[in-house]
Amino acid sequence: MTHEFAENYDVIVVGAGHAGVEASLAAARMGCKTMLATINLEMLSFMPCNPAIGGSAKGIVVREIDALGGEMGKNIDKTYIQMKMLNTGKGPAVRALRAQADKALYSRTMKHTVEQQENLTLRQSMIEEVLVEDGKVVGVRTATNQKFSAKAVVITTGTALRGEIILGELKYSSGPNNSLASIGLADNLKELGLEIGRFKTGTPPRVKASSINYDETEIQPGDEKPNHFSFMSNDEDYLKDQIPCWLTYTNQTSHDIINKNLYRAPMFSGIVKGVGPRYCPSIEDKIVRFADKERHQLFLEPEGRETEEVYIQGLSTSLPEDVQKELVHSIKGLENAEMMRTGYAIEYDIVLPHQLRATLETKKISGLFTAGQTNGTSGYEEAAGQGIVAGINAALKVQGKPEMILKRSDAYIGVMIDDLVTKGTLEPYRLLTSRAEYRLILRHDNADMRLTEIGHRVGLVDEERYARFLKRKRQFDNELTRLSSLKIKPVKETNARIEALGFKPLTDALTAKEFMRRPEINYEIATSFVGPAEEKLDSKVIELLETEIKYEGYINKALDQVAKMKRMEEKRIPANIDWDDIDSIATEARQKFKKINPETIGQASRISGVNPADISILMVYLEGKQKQHRHHED
Repeated sequence: MTHEFAENYDVIVVGAGHAGVEASLAAARMGCKTMLATINLEMLSFMPCNPAIGGSAKGIVVREIDALGGEMGKNIDKTYIQMKMLNTGKGPAVRALRAQADKALYSRTMKHTVEQQENLTLRQSMIEEVLVEDGKVVGVRTATNQKFSAKAVVITTGTALRGEIILGELKYSSGPNNSLASIGLADNLKELGLEIGRFKTGTPPRVKASSINYDETEIQPGDEKPNHFSFMSNDEDYLKDQIPCWLTYTNQTSHDIINKNLYRAPMFSGIVKGVGPRYCPSIEDKIVRFADKERHQLFLEPEGRETEEVYIQGLSTSLPEDVQKELVHSIKGLENAEMMRTGYAIEYDIVLPHQLRATLETKKISGLFTAGQTNGTSGYEEAAGQGIVAGINAALKVQGKPEMILKRSDAYIGVMIDDLVTKGTLEPYRLLTSRAEYRLILRHDNADMRLTEIGHRVGLVDEERYARFLKRKRQFDNELTRLSSLKIKPVKETNARIEALGFKPLTDALTAKEFMRRPEINYEIATSFVGPAEEKLDSKVIELLETEIKYEGYINKALDQVAKMKRMEEKRIPANIDWDDIDSIATEARQKFKKINPETIGQASRISGVNPADISILMVYLEGKQKQHRHHED
């Protein structure tokens, strides 16, 4: 069949949410003539759910996107109203940055970036069909019957694919935030032979800031110490005037209201057919699943500087509107809160991700890529991480260059994509630190060291960015060498200074690096004994040095464990194993093990919902059983 094409492109990206924006910017920046098509230009990089970027594991993904040359980190650094480092009391592997966004400004700023990008055409149009010839993508057709040619197409439709909003007994066709649903394309993907699933997610009500009694809630301020998502942002630009969030809780009255109205909850009345997210459940789901809990945390998150809307994080619901109102009023501080938007659930079609390669190209159709919630994930960061990988690989395919695959040991993005394409997912997938067996290596502070070389190699990291990275790398390497060679001797004067600081004196000579391994000794103290570096170090280089030195032993142990895990890949599991006999294994893992009955540790580790922690427990259990068996034989 010959098509009359209105215009020709290298790459066409369908959908301009967090995945679509990263995909189209990546392809355009790599030199491909790119089109980004969206149903509604006002919703580009829109946040239909929480007004925040980052958080546990997700914050590391944003840094990885930035290290590869993506935009999400830069954009949130321009538009945040609060910045906070999470888990500072814990080890470096779980530390992650989270920012509250000015929702409208975030979207507007990203739209401006896209509009100004060379090689990128932004167009408001509904894509109805992906045009395929001989198993290969040739272009797309719009609802107005315009045809555009493309050598690669990236589908990033989020929750719009046959989207349906559910609120109480009401159910109607809609994308997020009452935008248009994409029906034609959903039908087309099925016709192309792709297996389609159905998922559900939801949002909480929004209330008016001036109607909240903040005296009844606990303030949650941002950090005073500068931090950024982008390696290109400067400490001197850190926002002093931050807006706090507030903490409150559900109570017994709230739980009674929900229990009394469960028969009207779409989740339990059979109206909701899609599978919801395990790690971000609706409040009605939480009340039923955790019936013994007396209360649940709720965070009141402002949606921006120039809006009264406040997001109730933790109160996601699709209960009828009258019940939502009663529920909100049962909560401390919200007794007189004015509800500006009701919460709702949304069901949508997904492309089951076991049909994808690790490049995010579909196995069935050459040149067709999918990314983001279309692949069954939840979260803006997960979407953007897939978007940049799909965009890079679409561009590389068009250019006839080798593909880019991120391994599990390269990035959280690598962990996520491997999980999706290897294990598939039975529910909206969310990244957690426990999913990464290499988490001590995949940290917030070393994302650029892990990925900037890759971003530069594929042509996405520009020269200015690369030069800044090389300077940081040189500073780090030189200073690590210097600290490893300079000795601190246990002479009287030195020990007097160490004791004056309140620390134990030295008994033997140590290198500055060994001295820094002491928990209480930071870089500043160590260099006060051996003198400063030749050039003033960037604060992020110092942070990286401290982590790498203090945790060197653990990092090496982690690498040993990786080798051990590989050896355990072939370890067989007895057919008569009693899964209930294994203590402290996660409930989800136990359910999956019973259902699938894996034959080897390798197979067990690839099951969706089974974490590395569960596998470690299983291995310890099997080793114990083997010892018992040997003992009986003796």
